[in-house]
Amino acid sequence: MKCVHVYALFLVFVVHTSCRQKQTNVPQDNIRHHRTGLSESQLKEAATSKVPMSMVRNVRQAKNGDILVASYIGVYRYDGKSFTNITSTIQWPTFWDVLEDRNGNLWFASQDSGVYFYNARLNDKFAQGKSLPGAQAGFQHFTIKDGLAGNSALHIYEDRAGNIWFGASRYDGKSFRNFTTKDGFPSNSIRLLLEDKTGRLWFGAQGENMFVYDGKTFTVLKNKDGKAFKNVWSIIEDKKGCIWFGDNNGLWRYNGKTFTKVSQKGAYAIIEDKKGNIWTTGADEPPGAGQVWSVSRYDAKSLYSKKPTVTEIKSGPPAFLGLLEANDGSIWFGSLNGVYRYDGKTITDFKSAAGQK
Repeated sequence: MKCVHVYALFLVFVVHTSCRQKQTNVPQDNIRHHRTGLSESQLKEAATSKVPMSMVRNVRQAKNGDILVASYIGVYRYDGKSFTNITSTIQWPTFWDVLEDRNGNLWFASQDSGVYFYNARLNDKFAQGKSLPGAQAGFQHFTIKDGLAGNSALHIYEDRAGNIWFGASRYDGKSFRNFTTKDGFPSNSIRLLLEDKTGRLWFGAQGENMFVYDGKTFTVLKNKDGKAFKNVWSIIEDKKGCIWFGDNNGLWRYNGKTFTKVSQKGAYAIIEDKKGNIWTTGADEPPGAGQVWSVSRYDAKSLYSKKPTVTEIKSGPPAFLGLLEANDGSIWFGSLNGVYRYDGKTITDFKSAAGQK
């Protein structure tokens, strides 16, 4: 099957795992406990651990090949031998995403504390003993006070012009521009997830429709029954130009004209590996007690058949979240309690004693 040449990549975050009510006079450690879902003893262990031990929403790769892991307790860098918590001096944010931009700078998005920026060039000079003023010697912190649309920044995206997007906020290196319905957008909760090769912008919104903007018009995509795809968590373009995405009802494929439901399995995250296989993480059943999540691989040779061959790599609980194929072909995936690596034969749980050696 030859798909039309459609370019897109789309990842929409899901509903927060905890619904927090406003509280007053609550000790800071109790707030932290509530955010992470960890017990007090688990929190202490995670805070001092040499590996990620809390929820990992996203896993990325740095330009030098290092693995970047965004966890609730901190953002870690794995150099092939050991982990380093590169945000150890920042206390209390629950991190959701991490990005190394084209200039080698690092961005960290949090659920509750805005965005942090680490200037690689300036901090390299600082590490060499050169004096740098104030924030330039460490992390810069952006919040609502600095023009960010909200302190909940769950996704980072860099567009072709070098702008950095945090949900509805676009940062051009000097200031933020926030987009709302006043700008003609269908929602005030939009998230830019992709600028495709034709210049179109792909957006999603929590619990709402996904849509694409061609520079003039916003178009909400709908299936053959006329129903819009809501709460889309992830979307990629495969090597043939087809679009794969997951919504509340399963995994879908779009060839530019027709939507095909591929599986009932949920797709919180989707990637295509170097061999053309499609990988997903997601729930196999509707929300509820005993819900089973899995890491699944759809075989490249059967992707366009009526029933693609699916191999379940790992199932749980816990829930499995962000996905990455590293340069060496290994598959990394986040979970509710840490990060895993699959080398094609063995799954390494870095929380275990064996995984920390």
